Amino acid sequence: MGSLYLLIPVSLIFCVIALVAYFWAVNSGQYDDLDGEGERLLFDHDDKPQKGELKQNDNKKNPDEQR
Repeated sequence: MGSLYLLIPVSLIFCVIALVAYFWAVNSGQYDDLDGEGERLLFDHDDKPQKGELKQNDNKKNPDEQR
C-alpha cells in the first residue's frame, strides 16, 4: 500500500509530460504534412541532366558547332 503513494504521483507526472510533449508536437507542426517526406524519399526529383542527356541536348541545340 505504501508503494502506491509513490507510484500514483509518478505515473501522473509521466502522463502530464506525455501530454505536454504531444501538444508541443501538434502545435509546432510535426503532423502537418505526413505524406510529404515519404513522397520526397520515393520520388527523386533530380533536375541535373545526366552525361548522355547533356551531350544529346548540346548536339540538338547547336548543330553548327559540330563542324
